Amino acid sequence: MKKFLKYWLPAVVWAGVIFMLSAIPNLKTDSEQDFLLRKIAHMVEFGILTWLFFRALNQEKISFRKTLIFSFIFALFYACSDEFHQLFVRNRHGSLADVGIDAMGIFIFCLMCYIKNRKVIIRHWNN
Repeated sequence: MKKFLKYWLPAVVWAGVIFMLSAIPNLKTDSEQDFLLRKIAHMVEFGILTWLFFRALNQEKISFRKTLIFSFIFALFYACSDEFHQLFVRNRHGSLADVGIDAMGIFIFCLMCYIKNRKVIIRHWNN
């Protein structure tokens, strides 16, 4: 139970935050850069979700590669479900383009994680 609370609960809570934000009918600001800010927010929120999935999966004693792949898949699946959810929210719409933007945030996190750990990976593969 401690393992769940420490590693999985943050991912579940963050997914809930994303769900709650998606349920708000209008998130537009009066800023001229509203579109850009919202797209950056998409990338960041799903980058964070990917990191939380990665952190939780990393405790499950599976390989780095599988941890990274599963983190990517789980976050991407949630991005798709988030856009589907928005189809049912007044004044919102689901968008494959937003899934693509979410996927960029997910990919950027995975790439950064891979780069940070590549020396460890190469050492592990050479043994």
